[in-house]
Amino acid sequence: MNDADAVLRLAADLVAIDSRSSVSNLPLAERIEAELTGFDIARVDYADANGVAKRALVAHRGPKGGLALSGHMDTVPDTGWTDPWSPRVVDGVLHGLGSVDMKGPVAACIVAARGLPESVPATLLITTDEETSKQGARAIAASDAARALGLRGIVVAEPTGLLPVRGHRSHIEYTAVATGVQAHSSTGQGTNANWALIPFLAEMKAVFERLRHDPAYHDAGYDPPFSDFNLVIDNHGTAVNVTVAKATVRIKFRRSRNVDYAPIEAAVKDAAARTGVTLTEKREGTPPELPADHPLVALAVRETGQAARTAPYGTDASELQDLAPCIVMGPGTIATAHTPHECVAVADLVAAVPLFRRMLAATPAG
Repeated sequence: MNDADAVLRLAADLVAIDSRSSVSNLPLAERIEAELTGFDIARVDYADANGVAKRALVAHRGPKGGLALSGHMDTVPDTGWTDPWSPRVVDGVLHGLGSVDMKGPVAACIVAARGLPESVPATLLITTDEETSKQGARAIAASDAARALGLRGIVVAEPTGLLPVRGHRSHIEYTAVATGVQAHSSTGQGTNANWALIPFLAEMKAVFERLRHDPAYHDAGYDPPFSDFNLVIDNHGTAVNVTVAKATVRIKFRRSRNVDYAPIEAAVKDAAARTGVTLTEKREGTPPELPADHPLVALAVRETGQAARTAPYGTDASELQDLAPCIVMGPGTIATAHTPHECVAVADLVAAVPLFRRMLAATPAG
């Protein structure tokens, strides 16, 4: 089977397996293991915050050292889909949930790595929970199996159109909760938690505007230069004739490495304290950003013939950078990811295979 047939077959097989972040990815991990004959495989098992069994994989063949290829197994929810796990190819494009983010890129990584001579170090770091907590990447970065390999760098194969991305933002996720008393809304006996939450939201709107319009919080190296400060409000299914007992707002704050956001973080915490809402936070690692002249960046630029750039989104590089320097580069475009129209051109997956092989082969063992 040639590379083109192999990468399409494997990508379609992976899409056909439900691996939303909310469910166990063990069936998908087992399917991937079946493709890695001859590799030493370490299973990094854990239970996520909801007690769901998860597995990340560290697969290696050949001498230690060299470069790793990395991708994640989980997908976002199937919102808007009618047939998320029915992979289909139409006019040279593979459709299905996870096709570009990032089961297609994972398939390209696997086909690339196993096609190299055994004398070339080939490592695969296959994570999960990238779309939620990055827990799989953290587990791999902390694992003895990965640390023992002496990696010189990691290619995180998220869809970039095979253009090298040397840095990106990472996020702080804030959760603010206001409480009330549930009752039939007509009785006047309840307390609506939304009224307690609204003053906090008003201050968060001011923070949003500050990030958008104050040049002190802009990073000209990114497009857009301002940070994302996106909020989602949840009344937990309360009906319109019931006073809200619990109102929750979640905020994703993506920040760059080179800007001091301490005043923004203080503003969020102070607002919560003033308005009486309960605030918790979850942080990704420091925003990863390699210098333009870093050897891994230079290698990617040389092999692609394209200048390195930055990106406003986040990837597992925020956690995997604790293991080795990371560059983000993979097939397809992020444009259809997280939509019910997700797809990737088969030609893009095929083109990734020789590029990944060149990257691995150009990085000598330990």
